[in-house]
Amino acid sequence: MIAGLLCALQTGPSFVDRTKELGLTLADGPSCWIDYDQDGWPDLIAGGTLWHNDKGKRFTKVFDPGPCVAADYDNDGYADLFSYSQLKLWHNDRGKGFTEVKLPALPPTVSLCACWGDFNNDGYVDLYVGGYEDFDKDITYPSFILTNQGGKSFKLTWSEARYRTRGVTACDFRHSGSLDLYTSNYRLMPNELWINDGKGVFKDEAAQYNALATSPGFDGGHSIGACWGDFDDDGEFDLFAGNFAHRDDRGDQPKSRFLHNQGPRYGYRFEDMGTCGVFYQESYASPAAGDFDNDGWLDLFFTTVYGTASFGRPNNAVLFKNNGNWMFTDSTAAAGLANLEPTYQAAWADINRDGQLDLVTGGKLFVNQGNKNHWIEVRLSGDGKTVNRSAIGAQVRLRLGSRVLARQVEAGTGEGNQNDLTLHFGLGSNRGPVDLNICWPNGRTQVVRGVKADRIVDVALG
Repeated sequence: MIAGLLCALQTGPSFVDRTKELGLTLADGPSCWIDYDQDGWPDLIAGGTLWHNDKGKRFTKVFDPGPCVAADYDNDGYADLFSYSQLKLWHNDRGKGFTEVKLPALPPTVSLCACWGDFNNDGYVDLYVGGYEDFDKDITYPSFILTNQGGKSFKLTWSEARYRTRGVTACDFRHSGSLDLYTSNYRLMPNELWINDGKGVFKDEAAQYNALATSPGFDGGHSIGACWGDFDDDGEFDLFAGNFAHRDDRGDQPKSRFLHNQGPRYGYRFEDMGTCGVFYQESYASPAAGDFDNDGWLDLFFTTVYGTASFGRPNNAVLFKNNGNWMFTDSTAAAGLANLEPTYQAAWADINRDGQLDLVTGGKLFVNQGNKNHWIEVRLSGDGKTVNRSAIGAQVRLRLGSRVLARQVEAGTGEGNQNDLTLHFGLGSNRGPVDLNICWPNGRTQVVRGVKADRIVDVALG
């Protein structure tokens, strides 16, 4: 059995650093993948700089908008950029350039994250901006919501300085037709699960849904980033909460953990699965979920804050392979990602459209060399009336035997990162055809039948 596992690791996909070869000089810092000019290839914002992807062969610098999350706020077919660190909104001028858009007066804040989503179901994406801290002055900065006014302006509709937020991500995990929000809060403060009433009014029900991601004796952990994902292929969206955790005379603090969505039978309440093989490192930071080996199971890449943590212990980013049944194993070295520098940068995209997920992290772009497993990628677009053009919040499911794989279009994950909006499904040895079951943010469902493997499928709301 051990020999078989080693063989599988050796013949699996590996990553090669192609940063310089592709013309990139990347700064560290959160990253965002977005096809800003609608040419079919995902472009990259990393360390605050936007780079244009020339068909997976080379990247060229465009401009410096700051760390961003991206979505089409005015439904003109082109994704716009919001820089949460600078509190600036950049309108995409049909892929030809960007113009800064005036925002309403905002509360003074320091932000490390933001998330797009149509929170009030009017067909236009809104913004949740997370507020962090000034530690030396003991200031908790406010988080706030900017509600989209028909694609023409934004209105500040909510603000609260409650906890010190480092990450925010959204998902309709209850099949309610409305996006809920999960915030990762630092300084041993509870994480929040903001339940949406369908009109963009939220109530924190993290405790009721068992989503605090903490351990006995603590109100919360040092959460930096979290990500949604169907980690057990049951068609429901689970959570992984990443916690920085000291282990010394200050106590054995809450570790990172998987939260299993138990579905409608249990009211979508989460079951705390514990670490599931994510071994202890003190300074874990930002997670990113993606099926790097195309076996149909979502894997996890997890960065660290420090290269050397307390007591001189080395900390490095880890690629955890999902083996099913809530078991994850360290595949970092086998995949060519050993000894990475500390970073908050982690996001997935298929940069050359070969069906293999590539990874940006630590100021480097690692290209996936792939394997023989099959795949399908799905690009969704809303009608710009009932569903936002970027299709943020849309979910797609497909069946592989007894397994149901679920993916969602999201614009914000981990701490200030964003994966490509194109949905990626690994199929293992399955060549298809498969049916795609789409649930749009307005609650409408759509089925695309008989999709064969190893191709990109474009689906518009129809």
